[in-house]
Amino acid sequence: MTYKFPDNFWWGSAASGPQTEGAANVDGRKPSIWDHWYKIEPGRFFNDVGPTNTSNFYYQYKEDIALMKQTGHNSFRTSIQWSRLIPDGIGEVNPKAVDFYNRVIDEMLANNVEPFMNLYHFDMPMSMQEKGGFESREVVDAYATFAKTCFELFGDRVKHWFTFNEPIVPVEAGYLYDMHYPNVVDFKRATQVGYHTTLAHALAVKEFHALEIPEGQIGIILNLTPSYPRSQNPADLKAAHIADLIFNRSFLDPVTKGEFPADLVEIIREHDALPEYTEEDLAIIKNNIIDILGVNYYQPRRVKAKEYAAHPDAPFMPEHLFDNYEMPYRKMNPYRGWEIFERAIYDIAINLRDNYDNIPFFISENGMGVEGESRYRNADGMIEDMYRIDFIKSHLKWLHKAIEEGSNCHGYHLWTFMDCWSWANAYKNRYGLVEVDLDNDFKRTVKASGHWYKELSENNGFED
Repeated sequence: MTYKFPDNFWWGSAASGPQTEGAANVDGRKPSIWDHWYKIEPGRFFNDVGPTNTSNFYYQYKEDIALMKQTGHNSFRTSIQWSRLIPDGIGEVNPKAVDFYNRVIDEMLANNVEPFMNLYHFDMPMSMQEKGGFESREVVDAYATFAKTCFELFGDRVKHWFTFNEPIVPVEAGYLYDMHYPNVVDFKRATQVGYHTTLAHALAVKEFHALEIPEGQIGIILNLTPSYPRSQNPADLKAAHIADLIFNRSFLDPVTKGEFPADLVEIIREHDALPEYTEEDLAIIKNNIIDILGVNYYQPRRVKAKEYAAHPDAPFMPEHLFDNYEMPYRKMNPYRGWEIFERAIYDIAINLRDNYDNIPFFISENGMGVEGESRYRNADGMIEDMYRIDFIKSHLKWLHKAIEEGSNCHGYHLWTFMDCWSWANAYKNRYGLVEVDLDNDFKRTVKASGHWYKELSENNGFED
């Protein structure tokens, strides 16, 4: 069977500044929360590998962009580091950062790779975290100024902008589950961060639309994780609905509809965790919805009704309202510990079609991290990652079905272009179409998946 995608489909990949650039301590960049956390707790990072040891894109961007073209990219998403462009979070713009991002953008365009630019990828400047991060309204305003600065500097060439990547992750990981700095476990503080992130996003959208950039679009990148109930029992269905509210609709609804779900607000109120807000803020959120949505999909969420009540002295967590459920015989990526469930990408697309006015969207991340990929190296030195090709194909089949049924999908971006540093997981798993040899001057070698990806792009689809 032939799977053909719409004309002008975006084929590419995604990355981020903090995970690829390196050059953490040069040319005026100042620390982000990741630099600070590694400095004080290096043992929280896999093999003690910190954020200075990334893929060296700052120095090898020309080679990398040439490899993007070689692997069939017509588009590529990365991010501008706030801590590089405005090192103190507010105040003076760093001219060396402006020069770097200008060179990257111009090089991409020269190679017919459309730049998709994201503004925030988990990387709060430490100077802003010291003011409270997104618990602070002052930091919200500083972010809006950063966003406007980026639009003014680069909006003449960058037409596709995104305010945040996976904004639920800093809320979860930084303020609930002790996975990211600042390692807070407090549901009310988490809701304040989530609310202020939504407000910061809306302010950036307002600034962007005010500039009236020709052909410009602004959106947000959300990791949508469908919540599947264990059964059709009403208690399981309710558990899945609550999980969907907290982890998906908490951001999806306000950025597309301008309003938070009423039943989510009621849950937060019941647990005395409503954030501080103003009616003026709510009006800003209401009046500044997105033009396009990026969807990151990796795994489903499976839930069931609670079996046991939480300890009365335990800090409140979302899981006090449902239990996670491990479906028997599910397909797994054992290296990442994530279920592989390809159909979910179809379910996401149909949900956006039916419940979100068929908003224009693209798959902005989807990928497979594998540990120890060097064991798949052939005699010519290339990693034969056929598992990654199969993973991409199996997801694209379901995405193709959704498009045939009227879903408004404009592209597919893989995570990621080249092996990169993955936060506290460092280089434990590799995701790239291109291998990066950290022990050999960051040597790049295209994997089998990278060669196949070029064929995918050139054919605007594949045969199976």
